[in-house]
Amino acid sequence: MNAIHHTSTDATTESMPSRRTVLGAGGAVGLALLNPSSIFAQGADGANTIRVGFISPRTGALAGFGEADGYVLELARKSLKDGLTVGGKKYAVEILDRDTQSDPARASQLAKTLINSDKVDLILVTSAPETVNPVADACEGAGVPCLSTVTPWEAWYFGRGAKPGEPSPFKWTFHFSFGVGEFVKAYTSQWSQLSSNKKVAALYPNDADGNAIRASLAPALQKAGFTIVDAGPYETGTTDFSAQIAKFKAEKCDIFNTFPIPPDFATFWRQAAQQGLAKTIKIVQVAKTGLFPSTVEALGPLGFNLSSACYWHKTFPYKSPLTGVTSMQLADGYEKAANKQWNQQLGASMSLLDAGFEALKASTNPKDKASVAKALGSLKTTTIVGKVDFTKGPVPGACATPLIGTQWVKAPAGSKYKYDYVITENAGDTAVPVAAKLLSYA
Repeated sequence: MNAIHHTSTDATTESMPSRRTVLGAGGAVGLALLNPSSIFAQGADGANTIRVGFISPRTGALAGFGEADGYVLELARKSLKDGLTVGGKKYAVEILDRDTQSDPARASQLAKTLINSDKVDLILVTSAPETVNPVADACEGAGVPCLSTVTPWEAWYFGRGAKPGEPSPFKWTFHFSFGVGEFVKAYTSQWSQLSSNKKVAALYPNDADGNAIRASLAPALQKAGFTIVDAGPYETGTTDFSAQIAKFKAEKCDIFNTFPIPPDFATFWRQAAQQGLAKTIKIVQVAKTGLFPSTVEALGPLGFNLSSACYWHKTFPYKSPLTGVTSMQLADGYEKAANKQWNQQLGASMSLLDAGFEALKASTNPKDKASVAKALGSLKTTTIVGKVDFTKGPVPGACATPLIGTQWVKAPAGSKYKYDYVITENAGDTAVPVAAKLLSYA
């Protein structure tokens, strides 16, 4: 039986607003979306067809996360063109992909439409709490299995109402991603490579990510010997960071750490450069932004030597069980097909499809939602980002995956791209090769 391809369309497409260009990256749409291989086959046999929803931000402020999803989905669809065998029975496969436009309300509505109108058997969702949490909540409310990634697991678990020490309120939603422990391990390993006064200028937003990080990461870093200078929560879209910059300068912080959306970081760091802060910071450690070439290049010279942490890199020693491609093959194939530099979300989105379809294969019946949920809860597999094991916690329904320290440096002479993204530490997974030592920003 053949897999059925599906373009990224939905009932709201006609009224979709024009794409916003954010840091030169917003609005980039995957290759497969520009040239869909076929149109959705109406009236497919539901009993013999597995329908999987895939939700991510392709446009808007979080567009960098979805930039390569079209390419990844095309690889997955090619691998599934002859169907998927579960329990000795072959099923056709549809992957119905949707763009949230970086809007949490839209993310929730897309999930509800996939559940109620498209009758999906499983929803896969990725990239930041603004995307993941509303989709997971919609699935939990409807009793539909959901697998997600690329959101700190604390923001996914506690940000959706779970309480420490109490039984999990979630039966249908599952998540594999890094958490505070992985940030601490990568950051302390990376920061130890340079001498500093260990004063950390912390700029955390008033959102699910920022509040989870403030409550958990800051105390953990303090326990590790760092002094946290927290400027207090700021609102997304803030345009004047003068007060925060003045505080960090007065405290003479050597390290800067932040978890903003890309537009907010661009605003802050340009003001930090204008007001002299950027000249004194040795380590500029950014998360949530600073992950992708497109957002870093938009900063111009200010982007060189930014520190980051990756959840996937083209030198990871793993391959995709769904498509068979290695990490290097995935990156090289994307660069050739899209004429753009590879980015780490390639591997994350592929790993989501890897894990999702491994769970479907492990279920006794992919059309039975309880069976799929049970398979997700006991899933143990190796994806292109590495091991995914739901039997170990840290909380029910969550699996912690490593972060690896990285830095954006000037690409070697003759390179096609301006930046090279190098691995500087591997405390989270020693199988990942280290390529360079951390350089001081200032």
